[in-house]
Amino acid sequence: MTAGIRGTLDAAMLGATVGPITHEIDARWLMAYAAGLGETDTRYFDTLTAAGPLAHPLFSVCYEWPVAVALRDKTIAADLQPQSVHATHHLVIHRAPRAGDTLHTSARVIEIAPRRSGTLVVSRFETVDARGEPVSTTDYGSVYRDVALAGADIAHRQPKAVVAPGAAAVDWEARVDVPANAAWVYTECARIWNPIHTDVAVATRAGLSAPILHGTATLAFAVSRIVAHAYAGDAGRVKTIRVRFSGMVPMPSVFTVRARGTADGIAFDAVGGDGAPILSQGALTT
Repeated sequence: MTAGIRGTLDAAMLGATVGPITHEIDARWLMAYAAGLGETDTRYFDTLTAAGPLAHPLFSVCYEWPVAVALRDKTIAADLQPQSVHATHHLVIHRAPRAGDTLHTSARVIEIAPRRSGTLVVSRFETVDARGEPVSTTDYGSVYRDVALAGADIAHRQPKAVVAPGAAAVDWEARVDVPANAAWVYTECARIWNPIHTDVAVATRAGLSAPILHGTATLAFAVSRIVAHAYAGDAGRVKTIRVRFSGMVPMPSVFTVRARGTADGIAFDAVGGDGAPILSQGALTT
């Protein structure tokens, strides 16, 4: 095996599917996710309204996670799974999940391609409600670092670059303080258990010096700042979110969300305390 390469993925995994997997959405889960992000807007915790607590725009990652694990276990060898890092995220919210929903999520591998750092695998998660009506669709891209691709001649086309709309100038910025325990709180509130974010031994074996914050948590923190600043906390207005993950977030740390208005939403990115990019080519639409 080539130096630096820890294993290979087979392009034959393209098209692999799992699901549907069923999830019951309750108010406690919706509220816990918002609380794990440090939200204080009372709409995220209001159980008196008929609709129940407001769902954070990134809540879909919670019910997608068990499906992601099932698809990963079906297609990726256990020893290579810790090599995965979140690379891209494209979410379409058809309608916000609500307390009392019974949701069904299916997933399939839609793209696989070599990258300089390893192999990109993109999976699509499609969620419908009890009536079969769409709730959310997510294309979730992961790069398996130092993992080569076998059978690349049958791999899917290279994904198109994500280009965020908007002017080059930054309209406003917002600071995000990431506490030392952020990943542990997020893991429990989201019900997302990925040990590279909370287990020092696993993170070290994966080549990291310490656990890092979840990519979905980093994005959720950024989206929270955008919703609060641009939409007065009305998370229900968000229809699509897409972004590239450009850097890892240690704990504790600080990063800055930089945003600019566009014709149909907000273009954004985020940089760490040292100015290095964390999120790039972000676009949120309403």
